[in-house]
Amino acid sequence: MQARTLDDFLNADEAMARLAAHAGRLLNLQRLFEEMVPATLARTCRIANFKSGVIFIHAENGAVAAKLRQITPSLNDELRTRGVQVTEIRIKVQPLDIAVQHKSPVQAAVLGDAGRASIARLTDSLPDGPLRESLGRFIAKGK
Repeated sequence: MQARTLDDFLNADEAMARLAAHAGRLLNLQRLFEEMVPATLARTCRIANFKSGVIFIHAENGAVAAKLRQITPSLNDELRTRGVQVTEIRIKVQPLDIAVQHKSPVQAAVLGDAGRASIARLTDSLPDGPLRESLGRFIAKGK
């Protein structure tokens, strides 16, 4: 039995295929948007949706939203010249979750002796191959 890729799963169902295609269009729009606006704006806003010719952009604060509104006519023109059939650009302030903004840095987990022994047993039970080699290197680094 051959492993299936994520694309296989997404394209197996018509609704999932439409969702995957829409997500692809949004990614392409985000890339175009990032090419067209200054880097400081690109870092603080994102394409949220594209529906019936309307692009929805979320800005992280009011100042960014105001700047985007100032350049909306040129964005609209530039998107059209790049082949995007856009009729309107809507901008909404949508700040990041405060818990995410002020989150303390994640500390690396420490693997204890019991965990190391368990992974070593698993490694010994695996057939030769990339997974066994990778786990062997992992265990060797931790000593």
